[in-house]
Amino acid sequence: MHFATSDLTKFDRDGSIFCVNYVKTNQYLPGGLLKVINEEGSNTFTAGMLDSVCETLAELEGMSLDPFVMFLEPPSLDERITNQYALFSLMSNSRAELGSWLGKNSELYFKIIIPRELKWEIRDKLDQANITERVLFPGLEGLSQWLKRLYSPKNPSTIHF
Repeated sequence: MHFATSDLTKFDRDGSIFCVNYVKTNQYLPGGLLKVINEEGSNTFTAGMLDSVCETLAELEGMSLDPFVMFLEPPSLDERITNQYALFSLMSNSRAELGSWLGKNSELYFKIIIPRELKWEIRDKLDQANITERVLFPGLEGLSQWLKRLYSPKNPSTIHF
């Protein structure tokens, strides 16, 4: 929700959030990946789990003729990943697009539309819950982004970056 309401230059249009049932996407995994995830008792992959099955992107692509999506918990290399509780989607084929793949498997997701009229109210509530650039992007970059948004006019037509 933060990312759908963070760009002030887009407050004049509706936003959207795609909610993917990442557990159900596992039914499209090829056998080797499904075996690893089931043995681990997990719904998402770690780098180590993935490495135990395939070491390269070419190997991943070769596991199935049909593209598939998998969800990966990245290692907590920095505060940003930790604070965002990051979960990455990864398509098995570099030419495959997640949006197109989901379009063919519409039972796996739903879309929430955020009307433009509600963006400031949602943004205010996220700020009250401390879901801000300062937390999601630790350091000077996040602080700067937060201050820019906080002190920008609420009328998008007057914003010039």
